[in-house]
Order: sequence, then C-alpha cells, then structure tokens
Amino acid sequence: MPAPRRQTLYAGLALCSLLGHLPAAQAALTLNSTRVVFESDKRSTSVIVANPSEQPYAVQSWVNTEADDTTTPVPFIAAPALFKVNPGKEQLVQINGLPNDLPGDRESLFFFNAQELPQASESGKNVLNIALRTRIKLFYRPSHLKENPSTRLKDLQWSFEQVDGKPYLVVDNPSPFHFTFSRLEVEGGGQAEKLQLAPMALPLARQSYALKTVKPGAGLKVTFTTINDYGGYTAPMTQAIGMAGP
Repeated sequence: MPAPRRQTLYAGLALCSLLGHLPAAQAALTLNSTRVVFESDKRSTSVIVANPSEQPYAVQSWVNTEADDTTTPVPFIAAPALFKVNPGKEQLVQINGLPNDLPGDRESLFFFNAQELPQASESGKNVLNIALRTRIKLFYRPSHLKENPSTRLKDLQWSFEQVDGKPYLVVDNPSPFHFTFSRLEVEGGGQAEKLQLAPMALPLARQSYALKTVKPGAGLKVTFTTINDYGGYTAPMTQAIGMAGP
C-alpha cells in the first residue's frame, strides 16, 4: 500500500480513538472468503469483492507478506489492482501466480488486501473519511501436498516449557501446513486457561504460548479447534501435554 494511503488510514483510526463518541468504523465491502489457498500447479485463483452498501467505492487490491510492507517482492499480482464497485454489485479479483522459488516441502504465507477508497464529500463540509482495509490470509500450497490439513492435527505435539521461570505451552508442528486456532484451552487438575488470539502453528516449526494462570503438572490437557480451508471450524480435539526436555 502506498505510504500516503497508509498514513491516512492510521491517522483516521487514531483520531477515532480520541473521539470516543464516534461510532466504530466498519468495512463496507465484503469478500466471499476468509482465506485463500493457492495451489502451486494453478496459474491463478480469485476473490469476489462485494459492495452491499448504498454508495460506490473505489477499491485497491494487492498481495503482500505478513510483515505488511511495500518493499518485499511477492510472487502474486492482483488484477484489477484498482477498480470501482457500485452499490449492490460485485467485482471478481484474479490473483495471478508468478514464477518463484518458494519452498516445496511446506506452505508459504501471504496476505490478500482489499482497501476501500471512499469518495470525497460533495457537501463542502469537513468530513472524516477513513480508508478501511480487509486483509485475509493467502496460503501458497505446493500441489503435491494432497492430504487434507485437518488429518494432520493429530500429529501436533504439545508440551510445557519453562523460560526464565515462566510457563509456556509449546506446540511442535511436524506437518507442512499452517494451523490457525479458533479455540485453544489448557485444563486439568483444577486449572484452566483459554488462550485468546493465539498465533498460528507454523509448518515444520515450534510455537510457544505464554501462560498466565496454568502451571505445569500431571494430567493437564489441551483442547483446540482450527479454521479449515473454507473458513469453517474443525471438530474439537484434546491431547495430553507433556513436559519439554532440558
């Protein structure tokens, strides 16, 4: 996203936080999916941007990295990159893949962005216009990874680890898939803690989650659900928590 647009967005949101009496800003545009899976043997995939509001919007679309920067090159081009959506209408945005050297043994994570560009007020009055953005995950998946990611949830390995005297829940993910947790809860032995907005379990990697109330002990278990490729939730799964080695 160009720097001036980003600065306008941040400034608008900061102003709204100061003017507490203003209603919360909500995006006018909607997407037909909460995530995109781009298989490596495909040349493109698509997202539908809909405008259920009563006014037209110009829209800017692009793909970038998790760092949300404008300098890291990505192997995707969104087209059209700039378009107008009239009230009650939709626009299909095609995400085209480019030659790349992304890993072939795991998914790679990117983000698809759609930003509203509201029209200037014609009344001549001072009006606060906020350029709101919708951002969803885009998973680049090597085509030879044919299995359903949910079948690999049983392979997640859970343990406790002490770091500087503080307890952490640790998950080792031996699979090539990202797992986004919609529920992550530790309980047992009279203890319980729900982890809110827990970071994803990255493929072929280890992820740690700081615990505030639960202490390591025998009989503790973790219960979790994840978000599948279609934006739905997997069935709850419960696994025992071990103790990480020194």
